Amino acid sequence: MVTVCVSTSEMLDLLGDPPDGVRTVVWDGSGEPAAAVADVEFYLPQYTVGPPDPGILTAMPRLRVIQLMSAGVGPWLSIVPDNVVLCSGRGVHGGSTAELAVAGLLSLVRELPRMYAGQAAHEWIRTRTDGLAGKRALIVGAGDIGRRVATALDVFDVSTTFVARTARDGVHALAELPALIGRHDVLVLAVPDTPQTHRLVDAALLSALPDGAIVVNIARGTILDTDALLVELNAGRLKAFLDVTDPEPLPADHPLWDAPNVLITPHIGGGTTGWQGRAAALVRAQLHRYLAGEPLANIVADGY
Repeated sequence: MVTVCVSTSEMLDLLGDPPDGVRTVVWDGSGEPAAAVADVEFYLPQYTVGPPDPGILTAMPRLRVIQLMSAGVGPWLSIVPDNVVLCSGRGVHGGSTAELAVAGLLSLVRELPRMYAGQAAHEWIRTRTDGLAGKRALIVGAGDIGRRVATALDVFDVSTTFVARTARDGVHALAELPALIGRHDVLVLAVPDTPQTHRLVDAALLSALPDGAIVVNIARGTILDTDALLVELNAGRLKAFLDVTDPEPLPADHPLWDAPNVLITPHIGGGTTGWQGRAAALVRAQLHRYLAGEPLANIVADGY
């Protein structure tokens, strides 16, 4: 009998009847755990962007698999025991996160914030805006989210270039980023925060972007140097759409709020209705693999 721990009763309802040979226990990590928690082999933490509580794992000495609901895994890397497999939620939030990236990019290109200000002032002023057709986008991250962004941009006649930690067919290595960045009008960050990518986009890279370029960050705020971005925004040279920031949450008195040409959303890339059903489908598939002794999907290696 395999014991599975879910963090909420809602997730338990979504999973439906467990497969034969599986029993479930609900525990959100607060209070005294039920006795069955000590037998847990497969753990489904609550979906959150905050840091996990390491104490939860100590209550599960038989733990073998942690299945996250998020694509990002950074906060877990330092606390997962060596004998436990960590799996990401890749595929659960990819569509909604890519959707937000394109929505933010389109909002800046078509100047929708300015149009909204005109609406609030009851002003009917028709002006010509920029468009996406013919632009070149450099996408850092060739995984689920980055690929979906590229697919969407293709509809608008945007040419895309991929950069990732490992060079392969159609994908450039991170080391090539400085040579590529100046040839692109849009920079999309869709890569996890790892030692390789932490503060990857610094003042030197931002200054290499052409005038009027747009930076889209739907990854993690720490991949982008906030102070360097502020310099470019305040100079009126670059624009940015940020679903993530550094620091996060963004303090109320932070100068980024009032910088020109920036659109900020509060880390809502995966926050759409319907994600729970996609997560449940992933978990059911992973449980069947685990019970059958088959390799799991989305296993995290080297921070990815």
